Amino acid sequence: MAEVSLEVEAPIDAVWAVLADGWSYAGWVVGASHIRDVDAGWPKQGVRIHHSVGPWPFTIEDVTEVVRCEPNRLLELDARLWPAGAARITFTLTARSESLTEVHMAERVVRGPSTLMPNVVQDALLTPRNRETLQRLNALAKGRASG
Repeated sequence: MAEVSLEVEAPIDAVWAVLADGWSYAGWVVGASHIRDVDAGWPKQGVRIHHSVGPWPFTIEDVTEVVRCEPNRLLELDARLWPAGAARITFTLTARSESLTEVHMAERVVRGPSTLMPNVVQDALLTPRNRETLQRLNALAKGRASG
């Protein structure tokens, strides 16, 4: 399981606001290139973001579905990317102060051909991507907090 953490320079409400805005997904998730639709009720359990992944014109259209949601604390997603498979991604938020939030991101491949890769290879591929994802989340949350 690829796990990364970052102390985000924003209050927990600002970080959650980014996670709870399905339309912002392509702005902070590395690889997501376009949001086609967000089901009403995001981020409630069972609700989906319909996204495209990859550079145009070679995009793949798929969905990410909420598995579990505890506002201001936890968001667990089932992120699909056919034909590679799907990953379970969990974001856990912990307030460190009024203006600092620790975000922990854990990702593991759960379905598809990517499960055949050894865990060490999966981690080597996912960890740098997930670090950048948290840096982008940090930037958006800081912007929401200051605006």
